Amino acid sequence: MQKNKYLFIIFSSVLLAATGSSCKKILTQEPKNSTYLEVYWKSAADCEYAIAGNYALLRDAFTDFHNRYYMYGDAQASPYFGIHYTGDGLENIEGGGWTFKYDVEGMGDWTKYYKAIAMSNLILQKVPTISDEVMGKTVADVPAYRNKIMGEALFLRALVYFELVKIYGDVPLVTVSYDDPLKAPQLPRSPKADVLAQIEKDAKAAAGLLVWGYEAKQDIAVRANRASVYGLLAHMYLWRATTTNMATPDPIMADVDNASNSIDSITMKGGYSLVDTADYLKQFSSRSSESIFEIAMSEDSKEGSNRHIGMEFLTNLYINGYGTGHRFWVLPSYLSSHYHFDAFNKDSAALGIDLTDTFDIRFIHNFDQIHEPEPICRKYSNVSYRNAGAQTDPFLSNNMILFRLSDMILLKAEIALYRNDLGSAVTIINDFRERNGAALRYRVDNTYSKDDLMYEYVLERGKELYLEGHLYYDLIRTRQYGNFIPWLSDSRFREEGIYWPINPLLFNDNRFLTQTKYWRGKV
Repeated sequence: MQKNKYLFIIFSSVLLAATGSSCKKILTQEPKNSTYLEVYWKSAADCEYAIAGNYALLRDAFTDFHNRYYMYGDAQASPYFGIHYTGDGLENIEGGGWTFKYDVEGMGDWTKYYKAIAMSNLILQKVPTISDEVMGKTVADVPAYRNKIMGEALFLRALVYFELVKIYGDVPLVTVSYDDPLKAPQLPRSPKADVLAQIEKDAKAAAGLLVWGYEAKQDIAVRANRASVYGLLAHMYLWRATTTNMATPDPIMADVDNASNSIDSITMKGGYSLVDTADYLKQFSSRSSESIFEIAMSEDSKEGSNRHIGMEFLTNLYINGYGTGHRFWVLPSYLSSHYHFDAFNKDSAALGIDLTDTFDIRFIHNFDQIHEPEPICRKYSNVSYRNAGAQTDPFLSNNMILFRLSDMILLKAEIALYRNDLGSAVTIINDFRERNGAALRYRVDNTYSKDDLMYEYVLERGKELYLEGHLYYDLIRTRQYGNFIPWLSDSRFREEGIYWPINPLLFNDNRFLTQTKYWRGKV
């Protein structure tokens, strides 16, 4: 595939007309059909527009095709939510049958990810060519500013490649930008080990260029800092530790240790803190003390989303003009397995046999219509109307949270289990259940086996990080998929059937591409 054939389009999509348009609104800008290669890269403003465009391309890649970030990370783990059929075959995703035409063409197309990578490559090539003298006309500390832009571009490239390697396994690896798209080489898929090594290299370089804090309040959590990088590294190390050899559940302990060190850096130096449970839902409608990295979707700067996954769950109870039905719903079996809640046994408490965990803050605030066959998830329900007077043109103002402190702390329980430190895992799991008001009967203790604790850990991740794009990958890492994903057999797992097929149309642009191993002869 000629990944850079989109170079000119990508480049022009981040340029604003010289009318004083705000960088805060860059996600809403339309592409302009001009290359600008001879007149661009002449100032710090050019760098700012380019990196803002890089974030915009990241958002586009993650939200394309029915919010694919959540489709890969949550819908594939079928117990978490249901999908109604509407003609596009999206419901096949939760059943592991990924050969439906629309799914392969959408979810199997990595083009938009490579657009974001191409933008990162372009920034990394061009920013060093801007002289200190030119940059210094508008930037007081040129080295620090240059480091910031370069660090963000490295982080974004690493983040996109990490998403690609989790989805597809082996993927083409390109770290060079080409001014002439016709000279861009066609590349085969690189082994996932090489891609993960590049992610580690990029992330370490980014950590060295970025700082812990933020200069501007509006940048908090929605632009990368050093903590964002360590959050990515923590996940990358655990993924590499547990998926390098699919034939064994034993992780690579050096990577487990590296993940632990990455999280320790965040907790010791990042300045983050857990959100008070009294403000539970606020952390999803505004950047909180937990926020490490989020993709901007705030209506404060008119960057809300009218295609946000949260809108797929909501009805007219939450959005004016919507009907009583919804495309996605919370499976009652999820509420039963995670909160011991039987939606159709309303008299259990009266009979004195109430075994539910329904005082848990996450149960109370995240779900509605719990006694109906298709409960609602209201985690993302911060609705704004572009036409406020008539209450029409609804948008959700809920950022896409990629990394937050709760995620990092829970990962430490997984690390403890890999180290056979069951006591630390017990403490972390119980701390989460206690702070969220879970019933005492569901606390764990030292009588639990390692396997039992891993199961309870996965349940806790499933409650804390519901619909945050992590749950499928959690089940893969921990080998708990057998308890939650009916379609994923041990044989399919060993054959690496966890990875997606790629769209056969991509072969038209690259004769070196091969289909994902598990899907050869099936797509």
